[in-house]
Amino acid sequence: MDDRQVVRYWRIFRTVHQMVNDRGYAVAQDELDLSLEDFRNQYCTGGGVDRTGLAFHVRPSPSTKYTHLKPLYLEFANEPSVGIKTMRDFCAKMVELNIEHGILVYQTNMTPSANKIITTFANKMTIETFNESDLLVNITWHELVPQHILLTPEEKKGLLERYRLQDTQLPRIQLLDPVARYYGLKRGQVVKIIRKSETSGRYASYRIVS
Repeated sequence: MDDRQVVRYWRIFRTVHQMVNDRGYAVAQDELDLSLEDFRNQYCTGGGVDRTGLAFHVRPSPSTKYTHLKPLYLEFANEPSVGIKTMRDFCAKMVELNIEHGILVYQTNMTPSANKIITTFANKMTIETFNESDLLVNITWHELVPQHILLTPEEKKGLLERYRLQDTQLPRIQLLDPVARYYGLKRGQVVKIIRKSETSGRYASYRIVS
């Protein structure tokens, strides 16, 4: 077994669990703290990492303030290039689990046909895709990435009323921004961004997802 592959998937495993936990889902602490040795024992066979075994589904945490969250299913694609069959199988699994929100982690690339299926099913389910290489590290832990906090609809409304603003007057964060993708942000949502300041300690700004 290639130990580099094991370490790679252990790092990705940790990041995806941290990601869904940060979004407001209920993730067991032992999954967040899983050691490399325990990962090797649970998810590795003589032939390497069992990607199928890495799949999981989670529900919103009972304590989360984000009422828009729905149960989520995450899966690792076995094929290096995700095509029509892999994507259809992924959608079928979501239907089987009665889950409308899914994340597919792929190894190399998504074919245009696979991406078209995501668009086709957009009115029935939400599907996100991440390249494995994008999940090797948790970008939100980087010292140069400020803290992002998603506002609830009520908090967004209160912000706009307080400062007498329209949506269009807020600075923007792109939908494809890496941090926006990490948190699964949607167009129209607003995030509070907290940065460190040498003079005032910390200061907050707000951006709308576009």
